Amino acid sequence: MAHQEKDPNLKRIIPIAIVVGAIILIAISWSSITVTIDSGHAGVKFQRFAGGLDIENPRAQGFHIIAPWDRMTVYEIRTKELEETMDVLSSNGLNINIEVSLWFSPNFSELGHLHDDLGVNYVTSIVRPGLRSATRTVIGRYTPDELYAESRDVIQNEIEQETRELLEDKYVSVNRTLIRSIRLPTRIQEAIEGKLEFEQEALQYEFRLQTAAKEAERQKIEAEGRARANRIISQSLTANILREKGIQATRDLAESQNAKIVVIGSGDDGLPIILGGNN
Repeated sequence: MAHQEKDPNLKRIIPIAIVVGAIILIAISWSSITVTIDSGHAGVKFQRFAGGLDIENPRAQGFHIIAPWDRMTVYEIRTKELEETMDVLSSNGLNINIEVSLWFSPNFSELGHLHDDLGVNYVTSIVRPGLRSATRTVIGRYTPDELYAESRDVIQNEIEQETRELLEDKYVSVNRTLIRSIRLPTRIQEAIEGKLEFEQEALQYEFRLQTAAKEAERQKIEAEGRARANRIISQSLTANILREKGIQATRDLAESQNAKIVVIGSGDDGLPIILGGNN
């Protein structure tokens, strides 16, 4: 009878113990069965007893529950910057120091393939060597003179295109490249600057010569125009016209309020001789 009286208590205690044990077990293993993926990140799940790596289904940001024997590898999928400083050779074998940056990001939809093929060290194993190789290839096409004078945007675009081709099937998007600096050997840079300064002086001298030649041409055309006008006027002024102009001028002087003496007579041209003022 005593044993039978204990059974109801045991029936109540056992479920409670199971629940409490389960809660304790969950609390202990909570960190291994839950994963929080922050914004700008994504995860790749490895399922130990269900086919291994889940390549086709990367996990987006947020809260995820996984089996304690599975594993979630989290990647940052924001655009990141990779900076490289390197010495490369120009087309004529001179050493050029260049600082270049690459903006890139892993492709979310291909994150499982990235993890499977390249792993978490993909920047070191693939992206950095790709950028360095592309930079060497592009800089190797130019002489120091061309690097100094060429538009930096042109060289940047070539490095970007070359890098994009190298990383085309590596599950990474190349967003932009930037050349921060190109440093030539000191003696080469000084020689190039001296050459450019001389060329600028020569262009300025040529411009002054062209300006002087244009001014001389303008003055010549102006003088020829005046000469032609004078010839036309001379050809149109007959003796009768000149005499008429003289008579008109004499009439105007006679009507003027200024003190004057008009001597009626004739000069060599038959016009009156006019004396006025102190003359």
